[in-house]
Amino acid sequence: MASSSKERIRSANNEILENGNLGVVDEVFAADYVLHTSGKDYTGIKFVRRFIGILRSAIPDLRVVEVKFLLQAGDTIAWQRILSGTHQADMMGIPPTGQKVQWRDMLVTRFVGEKIAEEWAVSELAEQLLLKQPRA
Repeated sequence: MASSSKERIRSANNEILENGNLGVVDEVFAADYVLHTSGKDYTGIKFVRRFIGILRSAIPDLRVVEVKFLLQAGDTIAWQRILSGTHQADMMGIPPTGQKVQWRDMLVTRFVGEKIAEEWAVSELAEQLLLKQPRA
């Protein structure tokens, strides 16, 4: 894995999201990892593996289009990524469309040592999947 926090984020996106290499999850995320999103908290390495599995099942050709770093202060980095792929299976209760989707995630990532310990995330994924649904 990469050494700096920014390099670790970039490498993790490529290895885990794009390549589906779940073997590096333990190297990237702290055992007590917490994700804050949509008013909910999700914890632990098992959550990360399960979510990546669901995402890659629904969008098997997932690609990291861009990773852009916005701000770094101490152990915390604010960044965004753009992802794309073809929606081929149910995701968050949204039926597959077979259409290409592209969305942006905004994240604030806090490191403890070399591992991601906590993140705050906002994603356009659900909105983009719903926009591709056929109209009644």
